[in-house]
Amino acid sequence: MAIESILARKLPGLKKTLRMAHIKDEPEKYVKKVFRLTVYGTIALAAAAFFGTAKFMPVKDVIGIVAIVAVVSPMLIFFFFINAPKGTIRKRQREIDKDVLFAGRYIMMKLEAGSPIINTLVDASKGYGVAARFFKEIVDEINAGVAVEDALESARSYNSSEKFRKVLWQLLVTLKTGTDVTGPMRATLGSLANEQIIEIKEYGKKLNSLMLFYMVVACVAPSLGLAMFLIISSFINLEISNSVLFGILFFLAVIQGAFIIMIKAARPMVEL
Repeated sequence: MAIESILARKLPGLKKTLRMAHIKDEPEKYVKKVFRLTVYGTIALAAAAFFGTAKFMPVKDVIGIVAIVAVVSPMLIFFFFINAPKGTIRKRQREIDKDVLFAGRYIMMKLEAGSPIINTLVDASKGYGVAARFFKEIVDEINAGVAVEDALESARSYNSSEKFRKVLWQLLVTLKTGTDVTGPMRATLGSLANEQIIEIKEYGKKLNSLMLFYMVVACVAPSLGLAMFLIISSFINLEISNSVLFGILFFLAVIQGAFIIMIKAARPMVEL
């Protein structure tokens, strides 16, 4: 048995993860691709380490560095690529959560107007945003001969957004029981709106903490620290080269970029 098949069996959730990330490869084929990328990445990093150190270090040290890179990098590269679909799922989840409330309200409006569920799904697939693309996938499955209930159940099972799954569940209940969906759908959308309001409030609290930490770490500490460093260096006759100052500037730029990424990552994807 090939090693990719063994690893695919050791990762039972990989098939569902690939499906949720809309990656059409089978687990064995995806693991094989990851192995190939790991080999290419390891060779590239080892070559970069060799050519980057060969001119400045003895041959023995160069060989040691290349050996360390060749041993450590495969594990890191494989771990990165094997978990890359999870990052795609989180990205899709945030995009869907941004549109789910408007999509749910549109569906409820169409159903209250007496439109059949299949027509409602078709109309929703012609809208805008990420949610419309998901409705289009459901409609494409139905047009391919899949039953409406099965298409909705599959979309609900392999959807990365918990909020979107709640909307699809109401449609499934309506199809299975024949009850009026407008009341439960209105309650579900009201619950989703309240959840988004809570997320906005929590983001405000988190943003206050981040701003306080940012002021201390990225503004006060660097300015006072650099001033104290210059004063102390003048007393001990320590010469400060331009490379040191540029290094400090680069470090501050990295801190600024890290805070920007943290703030963007913490921002809830909501549209009320």
